[in-house]
Amino acid sequence: MPRGAGSNDKNPATGKGREGPGRSRGGLTTKIHLVADRRCRPVTRLTSPGRHGDSPRFIPLMESIRIPRRGRGRPRKRPGRAMGDKAYSSKVNRAYLRRHGIQAVIPVKEDRKANRLKRGSAGGRPPNFDAEWCKERDTVERCFNKLRQFRAVATRFDKRERIYRGTIDVASIKIWLRDPVRRSRT
Repeated sequence: MPRGAGSNDKNPATGKGREGPGRSRGGLTTKIHLVADRRCRPVTRLTSPGRHGDSPRFIPLMESIRIPRRGRGRPRKRPGRAMGDKAYSSKVNRAYLRRHGIQAVIPVKEDRKANRLKRGSAGGRPPNFDAEWCKERDTVERCFNKLRQFRAVATRFDKRERIYRGTIDVASIKIWLRDPVRRSRT
């Protein structure tokens, strides 16, 4: 196999493998998987080659959430709600959210709805869905738009994945500095 034509996947056990963007139909791309707060600020992120799906990255992304508390105490790890698009609508992701007591605000894919209806009473009931909270799912998209204002994040010229992650972190810090946490007066 010629150099550069192999897989961009890293072996999770050893951490070895090629770094950099992954090949997809559009060329060399990298996906950023992101958790944002309601004020469109990045909380945590993961990166993956562009051809990889979104759904398998959902649980590692949720487990990487660490929000420090003011004062003493353990960091907060569970949000009240997880809002996402249809790419995150899988049985595994929904079961994870149920186990951890997190409300899912994720629409169901149309083919899954059709399969459930086709099966009749054996298809089970549809998952709960709050249409009012669904209107706020664009917070992650608005956070991505803030990140894309930084040319180094949008164009991804960095060859090394750790350098690109650092670029995303610097852009995230700048976003947080523009919109800091407001202190309550007591």
